[in-house]
Amino acid sequence: MEEDYEAFISFLKRQGDSKYKAFHSRLTTTKYEILGLTVPMQRKIAKEISKGDILSFLVCTKDVYYEEVMIKGFILASIKEKKELLKYLDSYVSLIDNWAICDGFCNSLKMVTQDKEFWFSYFSNYLKSKEEFRIRVALIVFLSFYVVEPYIDAIFKLVDTIDVDMYYVNMGIAWLLCECFTKYRDKTLRYLVKSKVNTFTFNKTISKIRDSYRVTKEDKAYLISMKRKD
Repeated sequence: MEEDYEAFISFLKRQGDSKYKAFHSRLTTTKYEILGLTVPMQRKIAKEISKGDILSFLVCTKDVYYEEVMIKGFILASIKEKKELLKYLDSYVSLIDNWAICDGFCNSLKMVTQDKEFWFSYFSNYLKSKEEFRIRVALIVFLSFYVVEPYIDAIFKLVDTIDVDMYYVNMGIAWLLCECFTKYRDKTLRYLVKSKVNTFTFNKTISKIRDSYRVTKEDKAYLISMKRKD
């Protein structure tokens, strides 16, 4: 088992690119050592591992390297059995300490579409946490799979229950509400008028919506008037 792990890490190190490592290190703050593998390469590696003994891989990982944790997330996202995924999900989410691993993992969790009600309830409970990236996981899962009827109104209610002021939570909310606006303009506009999100998040939401190419010039002009003052 130890030899397999060392061989895996050695392989990852050989695939790393120093220039990409330097570039990505500027974008991502993490406690994990970055080796410099691109996301497409990580996904390709995860896909190959997923064809074999996934459980043996999960047992032998040590969660030392950024790419190791990212690949682990992609592999977990490939699990097709709900009960199997639930064995590892919470402990994996506890490993997440940056936006890139968070968002890459959440975007890949396509199995939530097999039982949307269950997973919506499951991730809604994450919003009660005080952990920045546990909350963001829920927000990005909602963004990726739930900006549809009949979940849109529930999303607004849940966002208003978040009582922490953390940068990556705030940005996750802004990104989520921007997506809601582009798909459900009228509903989102009515929500924004009475939204309980903090001023930074509200104004960042307005900025993100105005940056979207899917929003009309007229709406962008109107949204400026909605910005809150400190």
